[in-house]
Amino acid sequence: MTLIEAILLTVITASTPLLIAAIGELIAERAGVLNLGVEGMMIMGAAAGIAAAITTGSSAAGVAAAILAGMALAAIFGLLVLGLATNQVAAGLALAIFGLGLSGVLGAPFVGVPRAGIGKIEVPFLSDIPFLGPLLFRQDPFVYASFALVAGVAWFLGRTRAGLVLRACGENAAAAHALGYKVLRIRFLALLFGGACAGLAGAYLSLVLTPFWTSGMTSGRGWIALAIVVFASWMSWRAVAGAYLFGGVTILQLHAQGAGVPIPPQAMAALPYLVTILALVLIMQARGGGSTAPAGLGTPFVPDR
Repeated sequence: MTLIEAILLTVITASTPLLIAAIGELIAERAGVLNLGVEGMMIMGAAAGIAAAITTGSSAAGVAAAILAGMALAAIFGLLVLGLATNQVAAGLALAIFGLGLSGVLGAPFVGVPRAGIGKIEVPFLSDIPFLGPLLFRQDPFVYASFALVAGVAWFLGRTRAGLVLRACGENAAAAHALGYKVLRIRFLALLFGGACAGLAGAYLSLVLTPFWTSGMTSGRGWIALAIVVFASWMSWRAVAGAYLFGGVTILQLHAQGAGVPIPPQAMAALPYLVTILALVLIMQARGGGSTAPAGLGTPFVPDR
């Protein structure tokens, strides 16, 4: 039971940044914008978060800096794809590369500088319950925030007029514009939310998961977050299953290596990404090659045309 509990705790830790980043990207894509720059936003959030936390001595300042860094890159991306109507795929890839490079420069003075991580929140009495207590009632604030985000996004998209308008912008921007809605403004706000979530996910990496900075510490998590949105069919609660599936695969391959499974470590390290590709292929086959993506996803919209 102790081993199972330890594995589940590490699965939660590995899955939380994936879920936070995926839920932000889900909102952006439901608005019709394909943001492939999530990896760059996450790594910038990690760099800005650890830099601000070490400089000020405040974890709250680190989290705020990470969110602002993610939003700043999202604003640049929005200027390119919404203001200038550039290709979203090319701009997103460029943003990812830009974020990886800039984060290396920003984080260089803080390489190897240790810092105490953010502690866990313990719910009185409930956290002492055997097995379930540590799993459900003794977690860091980011874990609880991730589920709050999922619940909030599910309610927003399914129960509010604003959520309906956002989905309309993703399905048919021209029709939404004809009804008087500010499509570009709505998409820009959705991008800012996605950038904030990506920055928050990055802060989790450098302030909680491994409380120090190292270049490239996102290790492709931004790309997995993009795959989770597709895996979840653009539905928020399904994103939870996707994030914990991929997080679980990551942890299990680490335990398999520790147990001495006779498989090359390079192959084991590639397992989460192979599972991501396999899951996407199976999903497409199950849909008969079709897609449940928003109809206007990735299509630029210029109101004057």
